[in-house]
This record gives sequence, C-alpha cells and structure tokens, in this order.
Amino acid sequence: MPPVLPIVLYNGDAKWTAATDIATLIPKVPGLVSQYLPKLEYLLIDENQYAEADLAELKNLVAAIIRFEHPENEQALLKLIDVLNDMLQGNAELKRTFAIWIHAVLLRQSKHTLVLPKVQDLKELKMTLAERFDQWAQKYEQKGLEKGIEKGVEKGIEKGIEKGEALLLQRLLTRRFGTLPSDIVGRIAGATAAQLEQWGDRVLDAASLEEVFRP
Repeated sequence: MPPVLPIVLYNGDAKWTAATDIATLIPKVPGLVSQYLPKLEYLLIDENQYAEADLAELKNLVAAIIRFEHPENEQALLKLIDVLNDMLQGNAELKRTFAIWIHAVLLRQSKHTLVLPKVQDLKELKMTLAERFDQWAQKYEQKGLEKGIEKGVEKGIEKGIEKGEALLLQRLLTRRFGTLPSDIVGRIAGATAAQLEQWGDRVLDAASLEEVFRP
C-alpha cells in the first residue's frame, strides 16, 4: 500500500481547536473493543500561524497557496503568479491546475463581481488580471477626477454666492450708515454664509453698525 499523509489546510479566521486525531473523539471503552478503535492523525497547516515574511522565505507550493488566499494588493498578486510560474517550470499540467484554482479563488473572494474568462495557463491568467487591474485603475481615476471637478464647481458656486452676499450687505450698510470703516469691510469679507445672513437680517431694523454686528 502506498503511504498516506492526511493534511488539513485551514484558512478560517477563528483559531483551530478541533482534535488532530479522531481517536480522541471516540469514547473510551474497556476490553477487546478498545484495541480496534480507529486512529488517524492528520497534519494541520493553519494559515493564520504564518506571517507574510515567513511564507515568502519558504518558497514552496503550500506557502504559495496560503499567500494567494490573502494577497496584499493587485501588484502582489501578479508577482505571486510569476513566483509560482517559476516554481512549476517543466510541469505544464500543474501550471494549468493552479491557473484554474487561482481563477476560482479570485471569483470567490470578489463574490463573483470579477469578470474573468476561463484560462488554462498562469501567464495567460496574469495577462488577463493585469488588463483588468489597469481598467479598474483608469475607472477609479476617472471617477476621482469627475468627483474632484464636481466638488470644485460646487465650492466655486458657494464661494461666488458668499461673495455676492458680502457685496450686497456692504452696499446696504453703506446706504444706511454711510462709508464703512475698514475693519467692518474686513469682517464682511471674511465672514461665513451664516454670519452674512444674520447681519443681513439686522440691517433694516438696526439703529447703528454696532447693533448689526453685535455678538
């Protein structure tokens, strides 16, 4: 019989607490039966026990699998594909298998929002991903530009309205109280929209400039 190595590759968030030998899960019994209770221990590989730096130094397929589960960013993912492609030189079948597996992992992680064609090779997968990432970058850059322009226009309109309100208030005050002191002109120029509105409401009823600008 060939040797058998049971392996559990665990990628959950919670700490692994299950027994690593099924014999510990079976109640103890006396007599002859106890001799025939099954025993099977498995090798536990808990992804959470490995830091990214440790995995990068290991340079083996298991470490590569774990790193693919939690890539730091898009560029790190593309570099990982290159690393895996170099490790599998001369083994086209494993390259194809890993390409299909990575494709499935990315679809699962994106909750199937990532649209990728079926691929049969790691190089093909990398080229497809690089193209998608470039498209995303351009899309987000365009959205950011549009948002910036939109905010700039809104800010400009608000500033223009405030300036117009300030000039109107200055004219009304001049009509009622004559030439304004320079400190009053400065206060009006640096006022907020709320302050301009408050002072404007007082212009008609106030008997003096002091009343208009009272706290």
